[in-house]
Order: sequence, then structure tokens, then C-alpha cells
Amino acid sequence: MAKVKYFVRRTKKPKFSTRARNRCQLCGRPRGFLRQFGICRLCFRKLAHKGDLPGVTKASW
Repeated sequence: MAKVKYFVRRTKKPKFSTRARNRCQLCGRPRGFLRQFGICRLCFRKLAHKGDLPGVTKASW
């Protein structure tokens, strides 16, 4: 879990627009970000297994 200071810092607008980085809303992870859900792949997997994400089902073919 990210520290509180990182969440506070993220709410500020960066000095330059290129410094903006997509981060997970739950844990603050900058990599493996899924834009459609706004969370990282790890949190996505955890929530999908619990059934907390509507419309997400396990793939089968």
C-alpha cells in the first residue's frame, strides 16, 4: 500500500503535462495500469476473482 504522501502528491497538477502518470486508484502502482477500469492489473485480478467488477468473467474457449 502506498503512503499517504503519494496520494496527496498525485492530486496536485504536475508542473509539466508530460510528468502526468496513470496510477492505480487503489494501490498507487504506476505500471500495469488498465485505463478502462482505472486500476492496476494486480488489483484488477483480485477484484475480478472476488466478483466485485461487474461484467468481468473468466475467459473460456
